[in-house]
Amino acid sequence: MRLQKYLAHCGVASRRKSEELIQQGLITVNGQVVTEMGYKVTVGKDEVTFKGKLVVPEKQKLYIMLNKPEGVITSSNDQFNRKTVIDLVATDYRIYPVGRLDYDTSGLILLTNDGEFANQMMHPKYKIPKTYHALVKGSPTQVEIESFEKGLLIDGSYTHPASLKILKEDTLSLLEIIISEGRNRQVRKMCDVIGHPVRHLKRVAFGNILLGSLKEGHWRYLTVAEINELKERSSIQ
Repeated sequence: MRLQKYLAHCGVASRRKSEELIQQGLITVNGQVVTEMGYKVTVGKDEVTFKGKLVVPEKQKLYIMLNKPEGVITSSNDQFNRKTVIDLVATDYRIYPVGRLDYDTSGLILLTNDGEFANQMMHPKYKIPKTYHALVKGSPTQVEIESFEKGLLIDGSYTHPASLKILKEDTLSLLEIIISEGRNRQVRKMCDVIGHPVRHLKRVAFGNILLGSLKEGHWRYLTVAEINELKERSSIQ
């Protein structure tokens, strides 16, 4: 099994993040630091460690949703000792966030110790929709909405087709925005391009998972039906 896949299977991090850990020299196999992508290990024979701790497969897979408040870091740890999403979830298992929400964005974030699940949820080819409520300056015109939905040029490349619906129109308007990518600060940058900067941003759905009435700072386990529907969408069952 490839080392990054083994790390993901053991709940260390997603496969993509595990590759970063390998490149950073944080993983050893049988006492030797491994930085080679594609390095293969034999399960049950090779001894793999992360920061000196033995890495073994998790016996129980966890799937959690959290209503992240603003001012909380979407990371397993923070070098400046700021509060992270992991600090808000009470579990003895080693979990990590699926994708990211900006420091100043609130709402639904998934956490898991299932690396394969996390990798599939973040993979762009599955186009899992993420729904946001954005409070923006002014109100988009029909022309601006159409350009937003066709795709906008940000960071040197065009975004995938998206959806924009005006929920409330005023000096500050409330928009429902649905995207299928996870680019850095994508919703904010897209709104900037059409001239309606975001004043407040909240993710209210991830695929079929709705934030609903879950209070800010609180979390719950996903139901079996919710997990199965996400897995079916990305064909990983």
